[in-house]
Amino acid sequence: MKELLLKLCTIPAVSGREEKLSEFILSEIKGFCDALVDRQGNIICFKKGKKRPVKRVVFDAHTDEVGIIVTSVTSDGFVKFTTVGGIETAVMLCRGVTFENGVKGVVGMKPVHLSSTEERKKYPEKDSLYIDIGAASKEEAEKLIKPGDTAVFDSEPVLMGDRLKARAIDDRAGVACLISLLKREAEYDFYVTFTVQEEIGTRGAQTAAFGLDAEVAISLEATTAADLEGVAEEKQVCRLSKGPAVSFMDKGNLYTRSLYDFALSCGEKCQPKAYIAGGNNSRAFALSKEGLSTLAVSLPCRYLHSPSCVADLTDFEAMLPLCERLLCAIAGGEVL
Repeated sequence: MKELLLKLCTIPAVSGREEKLSEFILSEIKGFCDALVDRQGNIICFKKGKKRPVKRVVFDAHTDEVGIIVTSVTSDGFVKFTTVGGIETAVMLCRGVTFENGVKGVVGMKPVHLSSTEERKKYPEKDSLYIDIGAASKEEAEKLIKPGDTAVFDSEPVLMGDRLKARAIDDRAGVACLISLLKREAEYDFYVTFTVQEEIGTRGAQTAAFGLDAEVAISLEATTAADLEGVAEEKQVCRLSKGPAVSFMDKGNLYTRSLYDFALSCGEKCQPKAYIAGGNNSRAFALSKEGLSTLAVSLPCRYLHSPSCVADLTDFEAMLPLCERLLCAIAGGEVL
């Protein structure tokens, strides 16, 4: 799975521009399941198992990532932009970016030596930033870039022992795990959804969930690991090397208690997500039709939504056996 994750982290897929990644996913799962692409761009998969399930389960991972989108071009040929999804200003400054058409640029800011004492004490306002693509005029820039074009930060995957530094580990980890799950022989029938536009509000999951005949949804995600110098233990959320994190509650959902308890007790390596923060596609599934039971299984990840996310590969590799155990227990009637 490691090589698959590394490959996935190199494919750009800003929210609303997930096509390249979707094409790759479809090529990987061809022949292992029945799959279709809905009008929203979600990939909906059905995996035939040896048995029909007592409870119908869907596993979900989102295909999109945070990025930037062009809003205008200045008279001097600089590109103005806004963020797609939550990106802190600090992680963007002077970073290289690549647009959909291959054009390169760098996020620029006012030079430090021209900044006032007060300006140096804080990060610049996000709307003061621009992208320098090397154009000398508006006309030259507009031959390369137009409003609505998206870009991702330049960041090649780097292995650091058992840890990986890469862009878009959120949520390529979930995607890689579910591709691998679909390729394995299944004890029970189940669904998988690879959903779009999670970073701007779970738009894809809302339509995918509505079209499924499922009773239980398990969202595979990446989540903040704040096990860092200077962060109080109770605010660290989860820690690297302690296994996938399972949530009891976040800002968008209150998870099914029996699923949470079972995940922590079933013998697979995992940890609680011990802080109420964030949200994911599980909310859309929980609110679809008459409602689904939900659980989130997340890969702990430092520096989330940055060009340099860091995750532990042993945590990542523990996600697949945990998902298989959950599938067998839920579909077989052992839990719920």
